[in-house]
Amino acid sequence: MNLHPHIRHSLLASALLLASGLAVAAEPQVIAKELQQAKTYTVASAPIEPLQMDPPKLPDLTGYTAEAVQKKIDRRLKGKVSVRRMFQEDTLKEFVGGDNKAAEWVQRQHGIPQAIFIDDGHVDLVELSKKVPKQYLSEVEPGVYLARLPIVVGQKGILEIDGKVKQLRLSQEGGAFLVNDGKLFVTDTQVTGWREKDNGPATFRSPKEFRPFLLSWGGTETYIVNTKMASFGYAKSKSYGVSISQYTPNMSQRMGRPEPTGWIIGSTFSDMWYGFYCYETQDFVVKDNTYHDNIVYGIDPHDRSHRLIIAGNTVYGTKKKHGIIVSREVNDSWIINNKSYDNKLSGVVIDRNSVNNLVAYNEIYRNHTDGITLYESGDNLIWGNKLINNRRHGIRVRNSVNIRLYENIAMANGLVGVYGHIKDLSDTDRDIALDPFDTKVSLIVVGGELAANGSGPLSIDSPLSVELYKVSMLAPRKASGISLNGVLGERQDEILDLLVRQQKAVLIDPVERQTEMID
Repeated sequence: MNLHPHIRHSLLASALLLASGLAVAAEPQVIAKELQQAKTYTVASAPIEPLQMDPPKLPDLTGYTAEAVQKKIDRRLKGKVSVRRMFQEDTLKEFVGGDNKAAEWVQRQHGIPQAIFIDDGHVDLVELSKKVPKQYLSEVEPGVYLARLPIVVGQKGILEIDGKVKQLRLSQEGGAFLVNDGKLFVTDTQVTGWREKDNGPATFRSPKEFRPFLLSWGGTETYIVNTKMASFGYAKSKSYGVSISQYTPNMSQRMGRPEPTGWIIGSTFSDMWYGFYCYETQDFVVKDNTYHDNIVYGIDPHDRSHRLIIAGNTVYGTKKKHGIIVSREVNDSWIINNKSYDNKLSGVVIDRNSVNNLVAYNEIYRNHTDGITLYESGDNLIWGNKLINNRRHGIRVRNSVNIRLYENIAMANGLVGVYGHIKDLSDTDRDIALDPFDTKVSLIVVGGELAANGSGPLSIDSPLSVELYKVSMLAPRKASGISLNGVLGERQDEILDLLVRQQKAVLIDPVERQTEMID
């Protein structure tokens, strides 16, 4: 990142100002050495050319617009509307199948559970309200509609909730929710989980308490544009808030439907259990949204999702965990140009064998643990991010190899600018059998600035290898000056001589590994 000197000095001044107010213990001993380090490392100059890269190519986002969504809506065929029992419906088996799941809706509906179904064509919400009994869906004030039953969009159905609807309220008492098994378009409106008793939103009270939610199944398309959604979701499978999910495996095989997709653009999500969740989803776009004050996660793509675009979002105030996290084989995706701040844990997390992702040009600050965290996820590129005033590390890398950190700025973080380490997780509750990984870490750090971080610019324990080039290290917080921790600290003079005085690339390599390679 070739910053103009004035911009660099301005950023540095800001970082120092933030650092002066940081109330975090920042001693080196805070950073645990998780496993035994290799005994001997060599430090040598490395060829520069393999480390040089052009800036990453970003996806073209210009086509993801409200106008493009409108062109996708086929209104030619009027859909069929019915109210029928929730039982024997594939789309609802998750909620009324075995284990007495139906009891929730029996209790709320005071009888055999029913839902509103849209099949074989297009219906908008205003039309829908005129086709079902008023006790199930009605206009309670001009432009404001209250649904007291679940609304299900069938495989050939299309539901449109547009600007004619000021607000759709989904009754918590009635057990209302939205399930999309076809196409769903929500534009220029508000959709709110609603507590009739309070005549207000169904604000979060307990993880186990039912709250309305939106779920889209395999083979579906879901578009949410310029809309406010609030007070959705609770701690029950597929009921997290806004969820995009393939069917459970036995249903997927029987129904043979492709992975779901869609766009969420220009919208706001708050007080959701999860702001966004997806499972086995492809080519989904989450662009230019605001996720604030959600309970567990802001944005949480999960298992075997791929080619996702998470771009231009602002995520803050997540109460329990991370702002943005991708976990468990979420691959080939872009997390770019987002702002993630003031979240309870990390700003951005790449987790559990998620590979070949680009995390670029994000502003990540004031998170209560790390800026960017990579857990057990190799082969990822972290480029041009600003990580400022996070309480722990700017970037933390655990049990992950071939992590390329290019042109990142990590300033005024409580502990280390870039921290790499290994950890034995066999005694933890993580599902190691299903998610195997090696306790190895290797990093390439090129360009960028590491300044005014509480425990120093870099600490790397037990690396398979480390390569450094053109890394600027400024404004140490310690009177003793710049100090490198971990294995870098043992050879600090040699490393800084090559890196700073000679302007060369540096390779730090364990002797044991060199011996293995010769053998």
